[in-house]
Amino acid sequence: MFNAASEDVWTSLLNIGIWLAAIAAITGLVFWRGRRRGSKTIALDAALTLAGMWVLLSTIGIVVFAAKVFVVDWAELHGFTNIWLSWPAALPCSQFGDSAGTTLTCSGHSLDDFTVTNASLGLRALAGAAQATSLAFSTMPAVLVAAICFQTLRGRTFSRILTLTLTVGAAVVLVLGIASDLLGSIAATAGLREVFPPDSTWYPPVFQLTVTPLPFAGALGLLALAAVFRQGMRLDKERERLQLETARLQKETEGLV
Repeated sequence: MFNAASEDVWTSLLNIGIWLAAIAAITGLVFWRGRRRGSKTIALDAALTLAGMWVLLSTIGIVVFAAKVFVVDWAELHGFTNIWLSWPAALPCSQFGDSAGTTLTCSGHSLDDFTVTNASLGLRALAGAAQATSLAFSTMPAVLVAAICFQTLRGRTFSRILTLTLTVGAAVVLVLGIASDLLGSIAATAGLREVFPPDSTWYPPVFQLTVTPLPFAGALGLLALAAVFRQGMRLDKERERLQLETARLQKETEGLV
């Protein structure tokens, strides 16, 4: 995820453009080297390179999250809690949309991105696990793309190991996706409970947990893809069998002649 913040939209777009230009430059370099070598798999080479970099950076991020549990005394929390923060009374807004001009409708926002200082080791570990799980879940597409590209470059596109990788990947995506949804909210609520005493009005009385359909959709898509590769593997085996049968028949025909 690329983030950019500035006073005007063009500066933010420029910052995002720099990141995109860096990715384009890396992709262009891979294509250029592939053309120089006369490679016929340039697109696969580029996809494997970018996926490998994605996995490498995510691995470094997970290591950093793990180290922060023991190095710092604060915990970053990014899960939804049941605390609703009202807007300040001085903020111009319309309660019932009865303003003559363009204005905000008075509302508020949930507390879903905050930091707890002097956090306990348990809370830091929970927050780190939530961050690492979320990052691992978002990195799974790169892992699977890298696996597909690697096996294809080896001439084993429709192989048993690739169908097994996709099947296992579906299970991992499902587990990581559900864990990512749950751990973030659990850590956020646990963080507030560590800060506020039970008799405080800000003490969250319940854990409000939500699991999105994304992990299930991702797992289902990977299982379907694994079925496609499995069917391709069967077709490859059938083609090899027919080729061997054809060669045998040709030899027998030559012997009769």
